[in-house]
Amino acid sequence: MRRSHLLTAGVSVLGILLLSACGAAETGKKDDVGGDKTVRLTVPSWVGAEANTAVAKHILEKELGYQVKTQQMGEVLAWDALAKGDIDAILEDWGHPKQEKSYVEDKKTVVKGGDLGVTGHIGWFVPKYWADENPDVTDWKNLNKYAKDLQTGESGGKGQLLEGSPDYVTHDDAIISNLKLNLKTKYAGSEAAQITEIKKNAQAKKPFLTYWWTPQWLNAQVEMVEVKLPEYKEGCDADPKKVACAYPNTPLQKFFNADFAKDGGEAAQFLKNFKWTTEQQNEVALMIAGEKLSPEAAAEKWVKANESTWKAWLPKK
Repeated sequence: MRRSHLLTAGVSVLGILLLSACGAAETGKKDDVGGDKTVRLTVPSWVGAEANTAVAKHILEKELGYQVKTQQMGEVLAWDALAKGDIDAILEDWGHPKQEKSYVEDKKTVVKGGDLGVTGHIGWFVPKYWADENPDVTDWKNLNKYAKDLQTGESGGKGQLLEGSPDYVTHDDAIISNLKLNLKTKYAGSEAAQITEIKKNAQAKKPFLTYWWTPQWLNAQVEMVEVKLPEYKEGCDADPKKVACAYPNTPLQKFFNADFAKDGGEAAQFLKNFKWTTEQQNEVALMIAGEKLSPEAAAEKWVKANESTWKAWLPKK
């Protein structure tokens, strides 16, 4: 979450993970090992998106005989790689208007791959136990009243707004400034680090305010309530420096390299057909993050239990 227009803060590559399996493939992309053809998928840095890729990879390899390589990278970097053909598909995008304008509309090196089936939402959240005691904390107009309760050793006398990865699309510094809030953002560095801090605060029943999103598997374990920011209206986030509104609901989208979409054969058709629900994504994400299964094991377990769902994604013979 993951996040909606989320991320134009610093972009960093979180690491490269290459996973491969044997099998003949016809996707229009040359593998650099042995001449076989492969599908290359990006893995964003949040576990929900990792679930998408794990399930797609499992089915492509086990059911359609493809070789799949996955590469973990930041969101904007992934768009650049997609346009160049270094990767074939992004399976979960939370909205990057600048990249869509450049690569989809102008250069036409990227095409839309369809709806993932999951609607994402970003916002500011507080723990329910704190909101129950202080109901007015869920209105942004009262946040300055509670800034002292949110102070940490790193917040410089202001209330802390906990963020995740600096790669996530976030307007929070602008929102803080434009709404004149006595808050300061603090980046945990990753989704995992942010979750660790949220769990630590929740266990101690401490107040906290965090940038957060749905869908996210942790929401089933730590109950949080969204803070109401000024209503989102079309265009209110057009100028990143002037944002003073909430984040929109975002139907999450897939995007493909244009050549892959045209020449990717069954692999491209399968990924176009790939569409599941928030609940299904959360089920796999919880296996990975909560039950500590490997992405491969989680995907295999889900695929075995949901044959009627994924068989509908397979290309028609």
